[in-house]
Amino acid sequence: MAYQLKDREAYQRLNYLHQAAHCVLSQNPENVELARFYSFTQRTVARRLVLRQDPSVKRTICKKCFSLLIPGVTATTRQQRKKRKTRFTVVTCLSCGQSKKFLNNPDYCLWVDNPKAQMDQQKPPDSGHSAQHQTKKDKKADGSQASKSSATQSKDGT
Repeated sequence: MAYQLKDREAYQRLNYLHQAAHCVLSQNPENVELARFYSFTQRTVARRLVLRQDPSVKRTICKKCFSLLIPGVTATTRQQRKKRKTRFTVVTCLSCGQSKKFLNNPDYCLWVDNPKAQMDQQKPPDSGHSAQHQTKKDKKADGSQASKSSATQSKDGT
């Protein structure tokens, strides 16, 4: 229980730092350095505690200069199309020029959003898996015995 409490407090701290960076930029768009410091601290804390951040949070931080990427304020956003079907959203940081490409496919689902990724919905491996595995073995054994007996009957002619 104490381990979960520690993670919860760490995630609350990361959330606070991310909100503080947004708040600083919304009040004064020229105060990019303070927002960059908050984002850098957020990433440092997440790495030190080995915590995974949500992809939506990671997409709003520049990997090169740790600036918060807000379209129109600290970043530019463009739509790009390759071939005919693949569409991308290109976000370019105005501070350092680093660009990120994100797939813009409405049918695409992130692993985090997938129901299989949720730990609450997964069954424990001991209870369900072994019982199903055992019944499959029994069915195979019964099926193979039935095929052997039918093969012996056809040889005997009865």
